[in-house]
Amino acid sequence: MSIKTTARQKETLKKVLRYLKKYRIYLVLSILMAAVTVALTLYVPKLTGKAVDLIVSKGNVDFPGVFRILIQIGVCIAVTALAQWIMSIFNNKMTYQIVRDIRNEAFQKIEILPLKYIDAHSYGEIVSRVIADVDQFADGLLMGFTQFFTGVATILGTLGFMLSINVGITLVVVLVTPLSFFVAGFIAKRTYTMFKLQSETRGEQTALIEEMIGNQKVVQAFGHEDEALEKFDEINERLEKCSLQAIFFSSMTNPATRFVNNLAYAGVCVTGALAAIQGRMTVGQLSCFLSYANQYTKPFNEISGVVTELQNAIACAGRIFDLIEETPQVPEKKDAVVLKDVQGNVSLSDVFFSYTPEQKLIEHFNLSVKPGQRVAIVGPTGCGKTTIINLLMRFYDVDSGNICVEGTDIREMTRKSLRAGYGMVLQDTWLKSGTIRENIVMGKPDATEEEILEAAKASHAHSFIKRLPNGYDTVISEDGGSLSQGQKQLLCITRVMLCRPPMLILDEATSSIDTRTELKIQNAFAKLMEGRTSFIVAHRLSTIREADVILVMKDGRIIEQGDHDSLLKKDGFYAQLYNSQFAV
Repeated sequence: MSIKTTARQKETLKKVLRYLKKYRIYLVLSILMAAVTVALTLYVPKLTGKAVDLIVSKGNVDFPGVFRILIQIGVCIAVTALAQWIMSIFNNKMTYQIVRDIRNEAFQKIEILPLKYIDAHSYGEIVSRVIADVDQFADGLLMGFTQFFTGVATILGTLGFMLSINVGITLVVVLVTPLSFFVAGFIAKRTYTMFKLQSETRGEQTALIEEMIGNQKVVQAFGHEDEALEKFDEINERLEKCSLQAIFFSSMTNPATRFVNNLAYAGVCVTGALAAIQGRMTVGQLSCFLSYANQYTKPFNEISGVVTELQNAIACAGRIFDLIEETPQVPEKKDAVVLKDVQGNVSLSDVFFSYTPEQKLIEHFNLSVKPGQRVAIVGPTGCGKTTIINLLMRFYDVDSGNICVEGTDIREMTRKSLRAGYGMVLQDTWLKSGTIRENIVMGKPDATEEEILEAAKASHAHSFIKRLPNGYDTVISEDGGSLSQGQKQLLCITRVMLCRPPMLILDEATSSIDTRTELKIQNAFAKLMEGRTSFIVAHRLSTIREADVILVMKDGRIIEQGDHDSLLKKDGFYAQLYNSQFAV
């Protein structure tokens, strides 16, 4: 194992211990219960040895004494079982509260991560970290808490009891058992890398499954099933290989340590029998010592198993901590302004922006929008239309230059108040699991029934909603379930109609709606946009004829600017785009 890997393991372990610190009371109580369990478990062989010595020969048995010892053994076993049950409760509470905290922190981090992180990682891979990796971590942590404390306590306890009986034979056991640690350590160092690779490959597999399920219609439409299966098989085979390697090496630990421990047990049997023959210890003491020797070596097997399982847990924990420690979006300033009384003054001054430094996108972008103006943004695919929307909403920050709303740089105001000033309808619809009503009121939870109905009628969604089994109380699954793309888009438009924000962003807002309904919605939008600053991204140029200003973009720059008629008269790039759509 490399020095870098070892350092990473130690750093991950320190982070786990920081989470554990919050629940140290459970840790203390668990250790206390482990001590009680071990003490009573180790006391039973001593009682058994005494009982054996009370059975001297045929007809020479102290039955009352044996009966009293049996009662004591029964009480010890009952209390031990109770202590183990209580210890498992503390261990479970400690483990799953730590897991809850880690998942909460991971989800909170996802909420504040910059969009560039989400765009750069597959959704399935992120889900795998938060779900599968944390589950693996929990399993390893629970096994560690359950077996590690009792194992260490058992080793120390049995060592003390054995020393009290016979120091010489105890040394035989002590000298042989360190080999178990050597064997376990040797194997554990080689399993961490394998478990880390297993976790990463599992995340890759989850990402592919999520991608294929989410786009199954496209996969089937283009006959991509065989290619998808080949890709899945390739990842599955890699997962099989790295899992087998990790499991193979980790499964070697127990047999190897058992072999060493059996050597120790055989040594005790031989030396103990010789001592008993020579009269240096009784048969009961030998019986007791053999029991202790067995219990002394047993935790070495368990701890070695825990160590290898912890390698898997630490590898998974490292991946989730990588997510938690990702650089969040630029934090808001302490004195950030809350945007109020929005009139719709928006200006972009010498804006530069690119998603990757080596690929330039928007350069020297300047724009001034007055309250109530309708600004249409058109241009070929990849020219930066949607990027402008991302910058206006501050999903991404500009590399240089500034964007101002009401004369204030948007980096000086809270993101929540900025985004509350916009109503946004995108080409890609998003609906959550819940009722139709819950999806509509997302931006205005306190909306009245009359307001909801009015918004739905304005967006022409009311008629299809009433035809659903339970109307507005119909429950839909994630992303709309069985609703058509057009119906889902109507619900997203209804959501904006209900909020009636001071500014609007429409990014191909009617792309999935039939022409007849689109004309009606255009009229509804026209009413909604009266007096409101509006940004409209459109490919169908017929939908933006009434815009006050049309920005024609190409390669991240505005190359033409004006209203529909003036741009046609220029007979430039816009005229080419427009005529290409209406050419006979």
